[in-house]
Amino acid sequence: MRVMAQMAMVMNLDKCIGCHTCSVTCKQAWTNRSGVEYVWFNNVETRPGQGYPRRYEDQEAWRGGWTLNRRGRLALKAGGRLRKLLTIFSNPKLPSLDDYYQPWTYDYETLTNAPLQEHTPVARPKSLITGEDMKISWSANWDDDLGGMPQYGAQDPVLAEISEKVKLEFDKTFMFYLPRICEHCLNPSCAASCPSGAIYKRTEDGIVLVDQDRCRGWRMCVTGCPYKKIYFNHRTGKAEKCTFCFPRIEVGIPTVCSETCVGRLRYIGLVLYDADKVLEAAATPDETDLYEAQRQVFLDPNDPAVAAEAERAGIPRDWIEAAQRSPVYALINRFKVALPLHPEYRTLPMVWYIPPLSPVVDVVRDTGHDAEDGGNLFAAIEALRIPVEYLAELFTAGDTAPVDAVLRRLAAMRSYMRDINLGRDADESIPERVGMTGEDVYDMYRLLALAKYDERYVIPPAHAEQAHRLEELATECSLDYEGGPGMGGGGPFGESSGGAPPIAVENFHMLKQRQTADRITDPADKSSRVNLLNWDGKGVPPGLFPERTGAPGPGDANPPADSGAGRTEPKP
Repeated sequence: MRVMAQMAMVMNLDKCIGCHTCSVTCKQAWTNRSGVEYVWFNNVETRPGQGYPRRYEDQEAWRGGWTLNRRGRLALKAGGRLRKLLTIFSNPKLPSLDDYYQPWTYDYETLTNAPLQEHTPVARPKSLITGEDMKISWSANWDDDLGGMPQYGAQDPVLAEISEKVKLEFDKTFMFYLPRICEHCLNPSCAASCPSGAIYKRTEDGIVLVDQDRCRGWRMCVTGCPYKKIYFNHRTGKAEKCTFCFPRIEVGIPTVCSETCVGRLRYIGLVLYDADKVLEAAATPDETDLYEAQRQVFLDPNDPAVAAEAERAGIPRDWIEAAQRSPVYALINRFKVALPLHPEYRTLPMVWYIPPLSPVVDVVRDTGHDAEDGGNLFAAIEALRIPVEYLAELFTAGDTAPVDAVLRRLAAMRSYMRDINLGRDADESIPERVGMTGEDVYDMYRLLALAKYDERYVIPPAHAEQAHRLEELATECSLDYEGGPGMGGGGPFGESSGGAPPIAVENFHMLKQRQTADRITDPADKSSRVNLLNWDGKGVPPGLFPERTGAPGPGDANPPADSGAGRTEPKP
């Protein structure tokens, strides 16, 4: 048993309202510069729909992820070293810009500078790539609110697998929102696809990053990633991807998308896993067994043997305790209500999802029956407006049994807690029907409905003994190149963060204060501090020079404003 730690995320799709706040804040923090105008590290898709980029789930076209060869061993769908060598200068398996969308802005100058005229002037859309006028025909979530319509839903590769079972009639259409970020997989095919070895998985927390200095822009990683969450910066010629906001994670703060999520649907926590079982799980012959195989890779942090082995592996004690309190492990392995996205890609993704139950309640309510009654809910799952088969194609490689079990647990929680909240006696037969106890149901209810900030985000900060290694990794994954997220106005921590500071343990607490402070500067260690980035160059702000009580010396051209130097007392 080789114990390793992995930061992971779970999203409760019942709470996603499709507001795209997570996408906008991530865009502002990480991809608000030239070269990546079309890039969304975090995007929210409407299902059914084609996704972003268009039809990215069609691996017959894009050849992403892993497959099993004739000997039952893992092999890249896009081909091994020989095929990559033959196509290294011309990779044909890449989404085009039209598959993502051509970013645009509007000719606002026409509106602001147009003279008075009979008709209102029009701000034409202009491409951010060519600068020419363009016709808008596709965007990052063009399917929004139209995912169930025949002209859009029929293009969904997942829906095509079950099209015979689902009729997209007007009264039977369905939709839900699916937020997506990089999966930070245990068995990342993007890293295996890179000829330069520029993509690596951090050993201390499992975050997958791109070494900008080693990247040569071959774009094989774009093909290799089945989720198409690696993007090409056409200005720098480098590959970029979601970083799981590692500068924030290292100081114990959640990712930007999680911090700003309106629905509070994201959970972040640490998971311990057996690295020796990863390849065995990924090579499971039957695709429908991959979900359960990945669950078996995760280790119980409350097991004394696992905790002891983790300490021998160099995992700090507070990290082990964080893994024991992890909401991600609880939702995946204790309550068994979280499922992986497309396990059939065999990358062992580490961003899991709780499928939506709300449409079941709507179906029951529309019939005039009690929508919270356990018997009604269990019976209605089979008539779920969102077909269980569709959810199974997304989360369990087509196996409906795990999805059905998850929906039944969620329905049991809703019925069981309804009786308690109304002051009735709890019906213990409800949790028994789904293999749970009343205590388990209450704990799950608290985590899904009532959990506070520190319960949803259990993120242990990095340690001083990891300083040298983290500094080396920060150098390897340099983001401070010209035009990178660490340059220009807003850094990776927001608009007022300035340039990217060095990732050193000495800075951890300072960075955390900067993240959580109410002001741009946090004068916790000094009576006054000045942020020169916000100084307009006029006058002498307090704190720019040390305070002195004596007269100014000959070299003091600008005496401190609050020292009294240079003032003449009036004569009586």
